[in-house]
Amino acid sequence: MSTPQIRAILTDIEGTTSSISFVKDVLFPFARSRLAGFVAEHAADPEVADALAEARTLAERPDLDTEATIALLQGWIEEDRKAKPLKALQGMIWEDGYRSGVLKGDIYPDAIAGLEAWKAEGLALYVYSSGSVLAQKLIFGFTHAGDLTPLFSGYFDTAIGSKLEAASYTAIAGEIGIAPAEILFLSDNTKELDAARAAGMKTIGLDRGEAVIPPDQTHPLVTEFGAIDAKAGTVRNAG
Repeated sequence: MSTPQIRAILTDIEGTTSSISFVKDVLFPFARSRLAGFVAEHAADPEVADALAEARTLAERPDLDTEATIALLQGWIEEDRKAKPLKALQGMIWEDGYRSGVLKGDIYPDAIAGLEAWKAEGLALYVYSSGSVLAQKLIFGFTHAGDLTPLFSGYFDTAIGSKLEAASYTAIAGEIGIAPAEILFLSDNTKELDAARAAGMKTIGLDRGEAVIPPDQTHPLVTEFGAIDAKAGTVRNAG
């Protein structure tokens, strides 16, 4: 029985197409330093008001005023809590930064070259990140190489499920209408790779020198996109 050919690539962002340090040392501090001012200025905007209300509900503190809600959100930032309303607000703040030219999406040159080549070969490209879909579109939409969003056919965040659960990858395959065995998932996180493989996807790990790769991990590893034979779902020249 022949191995199915890959028809779609599903890629993580942080540590895969972009450096962890860009997200950790640039994006997060940018949002943190501007959170209070942004919320104070835009508290009446529907999207911001909805995020603040959702934060209060999540914290089970419907009584909080705007100032106290800001303090709650800043506490979540310090805890690195991946709360949906916080991510929504971060995305709005980053959008301001990108559109004003203060921020530029940091995408590895080899990732850009690989994605462009795969698109040209007829592969469908998708993103799956813990960051919001808005944040995903921004990082690819405002890069030093220009707008890369036309490369992608769709974006997924944790609204579809945890990146550590096989069911999330099964759901993504269903959404895009391609069998899991015909999808190649790329990530620097071996637990995510494990979950994708459990759903039937092919997997390749990226070791950019930032993530901690367990010595007993069982996925093919590369240091750049150029080492990936995407249609085969394998590493070039392996063995």
